[in-house]
Amino acid sequence: MCDYSLEVYGSRPAREGERYVTTRFPSGTIGLAVPDRPGTAICLACDTQLVIDGIPDDLRRSHGLRAEEQAVFVRLDTGIYRDGVRFANDAEVSLQRFQPGVGMTVRQLVENIRTVEIGQGASHYLGV
Repeated sequence: MCDYSLEVYGSRPAREGERYVTTRFPSGTIGLAVPDRPGTAICLACDTQLVIDGIPDDLRRSHGLRAEEQAVFVRLDTGIYRDGVRFANDAEVSLQRFQPGVGMTVRQLVENIRTVEIGQGASHYLGV
């Protein structure tokens, strides 16, 4: 998913194992791009697993995060922009809150994750 505000730019899907950086596009929107190709937006599916590095101090303090955290890409239910991440502590943060240059590496694409039932209607993600 790429935020609607990035639809005017060239884009491509994310690839497992690649590292992207938050980038301010000419529209003012923060999105993801390959470091040496800042004009191409990278689109992620919801539930894509990420490792985020270089988390800004203000986000670390306000959400109890470390400089590097694992997270999941999500579609936010509120706000103008819908692209965001959910950290292990359940904090959800819009990509717009990240300054340019924060690294996000795709740990596992959603199509490579499968769900197994663990009883009582609960499920758990397993890597394939």
